[in-house]
Amino acid sequence: MATSNQSLSASPVELSMPKPKKSSGLERQQRLWGWIFLSPWIIGFLLFTAIPIVVSLVFTFTDFTLTSDEPMRFVGLANWQRLFTDPIALTALGVTLRFALIAVPFGILIPLGLAALLNAKNLWGKALWRPLFYMPYVVPAISSIFVWQSFLNGDTGWLNRILRGLGVVEPPNWVQDANWILPAFMLVGVWGVGNAMLTMLATMQGVPTELYEAADVDGANPLVKFLRITLPMISPVILYNLVLSVIGLMQYFTVPYVMTRGTGNPGNSALFFNMYLYKTAFQNANMGYGATQAWFLFLIALVLTVALFGTSNRWVYYASGD
Repeated sequence: MATSNQSLSASPVELSMPKPKKSSGLERQQRLWGWIFLSPWIIGFLLFTAIPIVVSLVFTFTDFTLTSDEPMRFVGLANWQRLFTDPIALTALGVTLRFALIAVPFGILIPLGLAALLNAKNLWGKALWRPLFYMPYVVPAISSIFVWQSFLNGDTGWLNRILRGLGVVEPPNWVQDANWILPAFMLVGVWGVGNAMLTMLATMQGVPTELYEAADVDGANPLVKFLRITLPMISPVILYNLVLSVIGLMQYFTVPYVMTRGTGNPGNSALFFNMYLYKTAFQNANMGYGATQAWFLFLIALVLTVALFGTSNRWVYYASGD
C-alpha cells in the first residue's frame, strides 16, 4: 500500500524521466582506455603549450633575464610602458603593419585571380598549370629564400639582368635598398600562393552550375557572373585565407631574417616585429621584455581576427542546408 501511495504522489515528470543506467564494466574499461590513449596529447599540451603560455604571461610583469645573476623581480607594468616608448619596437611594428597593408591584399587577389584563370573552361594545359603554380608552396622555405636572394641580387641577379635587357639603366638594388626591400619580400611571398590558390579553386569548382546557367539565360557577362555568383559563393574560403594571412604576417620572420642575416638592415627597414622579439628574448636573453612583445603581438592578431569574424556577416555568404 505504501508503494502505491508513493507512486500516486510522484509527479508526471518524475514518472516520465528514465532512470539513470549504471555504467557497465565494459563501458568503464572503454572510458579508461580512451583517457589512456588521450593522455600523451594532454600531457604534451600541458607541458609544451598551456604551461609555457601561462609562464610567459607571468614573465611580462618581471625583469627576468637569463644571463643575469640577480633574482627575478616583479616590476608590474614597466615592460608594457617600455614597449610603447621603445623607438625600435615602434619602428618594427611600423614595418610589420606597412608590409601587411601591401601583402594581405595581394595575398588574396593573386591566388583568387589564378584560381579563376585555372577554373576557366577553355584554358589549355590545366593539368600542367595547376601543379606548376602549387609546386613553389612545397619547396623548403630556406632553400627558396636562398634562390630568391640570388635572383634579387643587385649586381648579378637575373631579375636585374632582365630589367637591363628591357632598357632599365639602373634597376633597384632590391635587398640593399630600404625603399625596395619590402617589395622584394612581396615577390618572395607571391611565389608561394599555391595553397591559397588551390583552396579557392576547389571551392570554385563546387559552385552549383545551375547558378551560372540561370545567369546565362539572363544575359550576364563573365564579369557579372564572377562578381555576383563566384565571389559570394567562395567568400567563406576568402575569409579563411584572410585570417591565415593576418596571423601569418604577425609571425613573419624567416624570409627577412635569412635575407638580411638577422640584422633587419638597411636602416631597420626590414626589422619586423617578430625579428625584434627574437633579438630581445633569445639574443639579449631578456625574457621579461621579450614575453611582453610576444603577448602584444598576440593581442594584435587576436583583435584583427575578431574584427574579421565580426564583420564577416556583412560580406560572407553561407549557404543554408534547407
